[in-house]
Amino acid sequence: MCVLSFDQPVLSLAAQVGVTPLPPYIHAPLKNGERYQTIYARVPGSAAAPTAGLHFTPALLSRLREMDVRSAFVTLHIGLDTFRPVGEERIEDHRMHTEYGRLTPEVAEQVNQAKREGHRVVAVGTTSVRILETAAGKSQSSKSPFAIRHSPFAIRHSPFAIRHSPFADSPFVQPFEGATDLFIYPGYEYKVVDVLITNFHLPRSTLLMLVAAFAGKELLDRAYHEAIRERYRFYSFGDAMLIV
Repeated sequence: MCVLSFDQPVLSLAAQVGVTPLPPYIHAPLKNGERYQTIYARVPGSAAAPTAGLHFTPALLSRLREMDVRSAFVTLHIGLDTFRPVGEERIEDHRMHTEYGRLTPEVAEQVNQAKREGHRVVAVGTTSVRILETAAGKSQSSKSPFAIRHSPFAIRHSPFAIRHSPFADSPFVQPFEGATDLFIYPGYEYKVVDVLITNFHLPRSTLLMLVAAFAGKELLDRAYHEAIRERYRFYSFGDAMLIV
């Protein structure tokens, strides 16, 4: 391991002499680095763009607001591990590197209010899923049967109401800031995400496994066969699917 130190903020140096880190299947350099960035990006530090968010334009976000779809924003700095395929025969043996994430108290309250009111939480991209489910895991661990305590994603109205339970007033997510190594694969029980927008992912990738855990392998196989038949575009600059 090699540790480097700099006499000025390293991100300013990267902006001067660095190039946009791209997935290994993109071979040509980008003429415009902004193509590999969402319109709502604010916090530097991610090694890759949350590519499901590339489909969103100012006009689309404005249209969603007109439809009473409320939006909130989370942070997950994608690491290079997102490109690393799973090589172990048992996926449980795969080790996820940690990634920095942040879900503010204000966004946590938006999510909790939406869930309490019976609305759906729509995660835009697997990055939003990971930070939301990490925050939900923190909330779940704080619950006790003896004490009741009072991800970009979109929150949309749903005709379904949450049934009364002893935990009806408990938070679905807690504010979170720190490292997460959450690895979601089939068998995982989602705690907060109701709907997922995501691109088509590489085989043997952790992202594909996360989506399979959400949709089920049979439905996901059908979606990919349909995408291949209709010649959809795959991966970072490809098409997206909505899983409800």
